[in-house]
Amino acid sequence: MIELINKGVYLLDGEKIVMNAENMPSADEARENTIAYGILRSHEVDGNKGKKMRIKFDALISHDITYVGIIQTARASGLQKFPLPYGMTNCHNSLCAVGGTINEDDHVFGLSAAKKYGGIFVPTNQAVIHQYAREAMAKCGNMILGSDSHTRYGSLGNMGVGEGGGELVKQLLENTWDINAPEVVLVWLEGEPRKGVGPHDVAISLVKATFENGFVKNKVLEFAGPGVKNLPIDFRNGIEVMTTETTCLTSIWVTDEEVHSYYKMHGREQDYKELRPGKVAYYDSMIKIDLSKQECMIALPYHPSNAYTIHELQANPEKILREVEEDSKKRFGDKIQIDLVSKVKDGKVMADQGIIAGCAGGTYDNLAAAAAILKDKSTGNGYFTASAYPQSIPVYLAATRSHIAEDLLEAGVAIKPAFCGPCFGAGDVPSNNGLSIRHTTRNFPNREGSKPKDGQISLVALMDARSIAATAANGGVITAATDIDYDVNYAGYQFDPKVYEKRVYNGYGKADPTAELRYGPNIKDWPKMYAMEENMLLELAAVIHDPVTTTDELIPSGETSSYRSNPLKLSEFALSRRVPEYVGLSKRIQSEDLERRKGNVPQNVKDALAKVGADAKNTSFGSCVFANKPGDGSAREQAASCQKVLGGDANICYEYATKRYRSNCINWGIMPFTISPDTPFDYNPGDFVFVKGIRQAVLDCKEEIDAKVITKDGVKDIHLFFQNLTQDERTILTEGCLMNYYASQKK
Repeated sequence: MIELINKGVYLLDGEKIVMNAENMPSADEARENTIAYGILRSHEVDGNKGKKMRIKFDALISHDITYVGIIQTARASGLQKFPLPYGMTNCHNSLCAVGGTINEDDHVFGLSAAKKYGGIFVPTNQAVIHQYAREAMAKCGNMILGSDSHTRYGSLGNMGVGEGGGELVKQLLENTWDINAPEVVLVWLEGEPRKGVGPHDVAISLVKATFENGFVKNKVLEFAGPGVKNLPIDFRNGIEVMTTETTCLTSIWVTDEEVHSYYKMHGREQDYKELRPGKVAYYDSMIKIDLSKQECMIALPYHPSNAYTIHELQANPEKILREVEEDSKKRFGDKIQIDLVSKVKDGKVMADQGIIAGCAGGTYDNLAAAAAILKDKSTGNGYFTASAYPQSIPVYLAATRSHIAEDLLEAGVAIKPAFCGPCFGAGDVPSNNGLSIRHTTRNFPNREGSKPKDGQISLVALMDARSIAATAANGGVITAATDIDYDVNYAGYQFDPKVYEKRVYNGYGKADPTAELRYGPNIKDWPKMYAMEENMLLELAAVIHDPVTTTDELIPSGETSSYRSNPLKLSEFALSRRVPEYVGLSKRIQSEDLERRKGNVPQNVKDALAKVGADAKNTSFGSCVFANKPGDGSAREQAASCQKVLGGDANICYEYATKRYRSNCINWGIMPFTISPDTPFDYNPGDFVFVKGIRQAVLDCKEEIDAKVITKDGVKDIHLFFQNLTQDERTILTEGCLMNYYASQKK
């Protein structure tokens, strides 16, 4: 169904694939004819068509977990008004997960910021972030930067990029997003999906084919081919939003009359334009997808790439589920008692819960298909439960008018307002050891309510809405939607703008400097952060040898979300579900550094520096995390900022899972060290790493440095890399963080 072609290809007139480069333009010349490069180059500030790109975006978008910190950072850095449209949705902290007033305090702050700086404020439960961007902000040929990793609107001709909040701050202060000119991968679609196959099935297969091998990491996916015309817009959007899970940089699609009709329906026909590759376009590699061969899929814990066809799972359930149990034991040890094999009843796997939600699941077409499958049936009155979350009020309104909501409700599906919570653990958390099947974006460990240290484990599998509905209709037995007969007879989606017109505050271009920001008691300023000193002494506070460490493990989701506006409070949760002792160790290290700054050098620091002949007066002391490959998943900058708030000065790893996490580290003044793949890292928390002359090395544009590891058994050499840093990033690191960088420019 999916074929990976790991060599360059040419596309002629958008229709013919040529593998032979003979008589073709050079790769560099023809790559400029891709849709991706057409958009990227048009957003460059330098216009030099070089190997480095400095990009300015057309619009920004955030949600209520991230916008407070972004605005606080930008305000401390000199923000006067929003220089471009900035949408702020309220779809993550819609529920009060921890009690008290703090979530609604954030929402009030957001509206006051929209009035003061000229922003767009989308009230609670009106829309999930990415659906609002699709319905109201996307434009063909444009670029949107979002502080959510699933910022993907390429199926509508708008290139979307998810980054940490620091990158949005740069845009608010009219700086640039700096990247290496990326490779472009052609995703060639052929055929037409069978009835019962949905967008999540294609997306999960794509993630399975590309995630682990890094085939598309930090590259741009460009979707084209004869199969595109066979996919409705909601189907395309459902695939597009999941490209994040491949670790690609961003993605873009050809546009056609289907996209044109979408913009017409939304009253924005002027925002449509045809996007096609040039006459001869070059792609660095290719993925060929035959949609007609796509099966219904299930992605088992703990990643969207851990995928099987539903038929494969049902043919050999005990073996496959036992593999998940063994993986769980490796991850969590004896902290939890997992029993997935007990879900097998009479040879079939039984689910406990079905959820259709968010930017991927809650589309009109998904709800319509689920309703058609469940019409005149029942989800039952046993342990299996089902919920659906339309992704915006306009979608909910249309589903109500077309009787989709009626048929879902009659079948026993609970319909809930637009909310992202089921994706990250703030809504519909399953019972301990419960198996939840979800049309959402992720099923990472330590997510959706899991608390291994408390003996609690959530088991989430990803499936398409159609197969979730088929499962619900079959009493909870996991069922492929291709195995049942149904017909979708509902009217097509009709967008009604009235709700947005009545409820959304659109203040772009109407900044009011006299408006007061409204603060709640949980909204706190960032603590003082120090500039880099001549030398760096690091104490390892966490050493993680998992193949990949997600941002959910670096800073858990769920109940922590309500503290995203309080840096000190939030930092108490850092690594709490993976290395519970990390916070205590980091705080001790931080307090010892504060004593050093007062001239009271702690004995352990003296002893460590004595072994390498260094002086505490020009050597900082901070904590450090080692992980094999950290940062997969969410764009949340708090995965890095919490380390910094606790006195973190550096990370060491073999590679960073995503660009966005590495950028977050840089923007918070955390040195993004790497080591070569053949360098063993067999050190432990409490060991030290001394980096002599690091500040000057960074300023001198060096990319590697010799360092020393200090253990109780002696001193060993280690070679550290810090490659591919821009000049601005080097200055940010030496100043201590992005806020310090902007403050220094004012002097």
